[in-house]
Amino acid sequence: MTTKSRRSVAMKVREERSTFLIAFFVGIASVAGSYASAGYTQAFIASPITSFLAWGMPDVVLRFAIVVLTGVGEHIGIEHLGQQANLLLALVFSTVLLASLVVPMLLIGRELDSTAASVVLAGSVTWLAITILTGAPGAAVGAGLASAFVVAVGALIAGFETAPDSTSTARRQVLGSVAAALGVGILGYMLGDGKSPQSTPEPASLRGSDEKIQELLAVADKRSLDVAGLKGLVSGDGFYEVDINNVNPAVDVSEWTLTVTGNVEQEVTYSYDDILSMDREYRFSTLRCVSDTLNGGEMDNDLWTGVPIMDLIDEANPQGEFVMLRAVDDYYEEFAVEALRDGFLAYGKNDGVLPRGHGYPARALIPGHWGEISVKWINEIQILDGPEKGFWEKRGWHGTGPVNTIAKLHAVNHLDNGKIQVGGHAYAGTRGIERVEVSVSGDDAWNTATLSEKLPAGTSTAGSKPPVRNAWRQWEFTYNPPSGEHTVTVRAVDGSGALQPQKQSDSPYPKGSTGWVTRTITP
Repeated sequence: MTTKSRRSVAMKVREERSTFLIAFFVGIASVAGSYASAGYTQAFIASPITSFLAWGMPDVVLRFAIVVLTGVGEHIGIEHLGQQANLLLALVFSTVLLASLVVPMLLIGRELDSTAASVVLAGSVTWLAITILTGAPGAAVGAGLASAFVVAVGALIAGFETAPDSTSTARRQVLGSVAAALGVGILGYMLGDGKSPQSTPEPASLRGSDEKIQELLAVADKRSLDVAGLKGLVSGDGFYEVDINNVNPAVDVSEWTLTVTGNVEQEVTYSYDDILSMDREYRFSTLRCVSDTLNGGEMDNDLWTGVPIMDLIDEANPQGEFVMLRAVDDYYEEFAVEALRDGFLAYGKNDGVLPRGHGYPARALIPGHWGEISVKWINEIQILDGPEKGFWEKRGWHGTGPVNTIAKLHAVNHLDNGKIQVGGHAYAGTRGIERVEVSVSGDDAWNTATLSEKLPAGTSTAGSKPPVRNAWRQWEFTYNPPSGEHTVTVRAVDGSGALQPQKQSDSPYPKGSTGWVTRTITP
């Protein structure tokens, strides 16, 4: 091979390498452009990919993300690390996918010796791919423009020198693409963040100050223990959010309906306005996720506004003994109809409308059971003849039953008088909490902790019988610490007199974590 031929081959290799690099930065810019147009909504390219990964990944991988990564996240202060990892994987996959589609477009443009062809083809294929994935052609325009912009800037900068050698030309084109992608990324984040829905607009009928809601919230505030570092009896904005989505559904309330189907005498459909027109109830209700670790943070309590689910179902005259709750995002969970007897359809949370992240426009609340069956974004109640497996049961979990009794230890305060104050929350579903006991230094002496006063069960605008009680309680214990490092162990006794099981299983798989909570404390 002649020297000229070797140079020609080397030049071609450099050109191909630069093509792949440029395509990669085009992919990054396209993802940023998609975010700029759609925000953190279902029209963002990462949304369908995160859903595909969540629904399609092997059960063992999903279990690892929930059990292992959640625990790691708690230790390093990152909530929902598994979901964050899923989102990161989706972003990487999106970038690689778009880059791989852009490469042949750039090669075609090079063969045609036409920068305009490269720009148009890259922008067009990006727009088409995201339109197919999201079904949102309008929102995909931002990604297409970002793709075309990066290709155009790279080509423009590459042509600045009148007689460049091929190496410097390729290098300048790559650097130009990097700069353009960086600019698009910053602008895309700023624009997209402003378009991401932070809350859901409140219907006029829920605006303003409802006296009963304010009265109940005031009661909860008054009954909350004054313990630094411990949530009050109402979680509010700090309420945990767990579901299969990285990007939550944005439901158009004017088109949303809730239908009772399956083994019923007659199917019944309710609009949002139908449900708002019914006599409303207010209930304090605690939710705990089956994926919650032993002393984790996926347990919270709020005041909810809504209607009893059986008021909706009875009109359909159900004939089966099981029910499948289905949601807008295709999530589904099955359990016995009997658990619905005290079930609640919530459309309000504390003093406002139900937030998007909690299932707007409506969600189920099933007292005393794991949070997985309190389906968010609910749109169908299907009555079944026999049992079927829900989303998580198909993946080996068994979270449809009553929650395990738990007393958590979250607050440790060193007081000015030398004493140590510890505190937390205790929850046993509808069984209630009778007392919490604390042991210091692992001895046999169990001390009774101070409990917050029970929250009221709730009330109804129709003056009906108060609903079942399903709320946590706070506990607090102050003691003179022994010298040096020591342990504090906490356990609860539920309303039936049963002691929280001692045997520890911090892994929530498959039926939720159990055991006494112990923390090592240094004076």
